[in-house]
Amino acid sequence: MSVPSVPPSAPTPQSRILGCLLGGALGDSLGYAVEFDPIDSIRARYGAEGLTSFGQLDGGSHFSDDTQMTLYTVDGLLEALEWANGGVAADEAACLWLAYLRWLATQGVETPSSAPVPQPRWIDGHEVLRHRRAPGNACLSGLAGGEMGTAARPVNPDSKGCGTVVRSAPFGLLPHIGEATVYKLSNDAALLTHGHPSARQSSGAFSVLIHRIMAGAEVRDAAEHVLALVEALPDADAELVKRLRRTLDLTAPELTTPALPAGAGRQAAAVLSPEELVGQLGEGRVAEEALAVGLYAVLATEQGDGQDEAGHFRKAVALALNHSGDSDSTASIAGNILGARYGEEALPADWLSALEAPELIRGMGERLIAVTLG
Repeated sequence: MSVPSVPPSAPTPQSRILGCLLGGALGDSLGYAVEFDPIDSIRARYGAEGLTSFGQLDGGSHFSDDTQMTLYTVDGLLEALEWANGGVAADEAACLWLAYLRWLATQGVETPSSAPVPQPRWIDGHEVLRHRRAPGNACLSGLAGGEMGTAARPVNPDSKGCGTVVRSAPFGLLPHIGEATVYKLSNDAALLTHGHPSARQSSGAFSVLIHRIMAGAEVRDAAEHVLALVEALPDADAELVKRLRRTLDLTAPELTTPALPAGAGRQAAAVLSPEELVGQLGEGRVAEEALAVGLYAVLATEQGDGQDEAGHFRKAVALALNHSGDSDSTASIAGNILGARYGEEALPADWLSALEAPELIRGMGERLIAVTLG
C-alpha cells in the first residue's frame, strides 16, 4: 500500500511534530485527572457527559508520566541524531536507555553501581519533570535493575503494560527513514522495560501509525496498514491483532440502505458508551488495549469532510478518557494521533492555555525539528 501524496493544504511536518507532542500532552493531562476513576464517579463529578474540557477542573492540570517519558524518548532520539549528524555512529537503543535512566533519576529511583551514569542534558533541568506522576511499575523496575533490556536479555518478560506504547509516538515523527526502521526503533525501546511481545508490537504499531499519518495518510488507512503489518509478523500477538481488528470493525461506516452500492450512502457507526467501550476493547491498562481505545476514539468521532478539526480533537479526547480505566494513556494516544493528523494549529486554544509547561513540550519539539528538518 503506497502512502498518498500530501495535499497542498496539509499541515507542515513541523506543525505535525509539535501537534503530536502537544496533542498527546493535552490528552494525557485531561485524562490524568480521572485516571482509573469509575465512570459513575466521573459522571457524578462532571455531569452526564463526563470530563470534556479543562474548564471543569479545579486547581489546574498536570500531565503524567506518559508525557514525561514521551519527552525523554524525544531526547534519546535527539542524542542519537546529534551523534549521527556529527559523523559518529550511535546505538539508538543505548541512547534511549540512557535517556530513560535520566527520567528514572527524576523519579527519585537509584540504580546499581554497575549501571551507567548519563551526562545531564537540557531536558533534565526542568523541575516539572521531577514530579512523580504515577509512573508504571514495569517502567520503574525495568530500568532500576541497571541492565539494558534486549530481545536476547528481556526485562519484565511477562509485562505488557501500556507504559511502552504511550511513549512511542516520537519514533513516528522521524522523517527520511523507512517504516521498518521506525518499527525496529520503537520495538527495541519497548524492550528496555517490557519484554512481552504485545508491549513491543503495540509500540511498533503505534509508531508506524504516526509515521504513516505524518506522510499524509488518513487515520483509517494508516490503521488498516498497521493491522496488516502486525498480522504479517512471524510472532504476531493474537491479542493485539484482535484489538486492532475489532477497532476497525466497530468504526466501519454502515450502509443506510441495503440496496445501495458499497461505499455509497454510508453513515458513521454508533459511538460506544463508556461501559461498552471497556467491554469491547478493554480498560487501556495493557499496551494493546490502550492503543485500541485511543485509536477507536479518533475513528469513532470522525465526521467526514468539513468537520471542524479542533472540534474533532475535543470529541476524540473526551471519548478516549471517559471510561473506567487508564484514561490518561488512552487520551494521550488519541491526542498524539490527531495532533499528527491536523497539526499544531488545530489544537483547541483554550486547552493549550491550560497546559502545564507548554514551553518545555514545544522546546523539545523544536529541537527535534532542528535536528531532522533544519
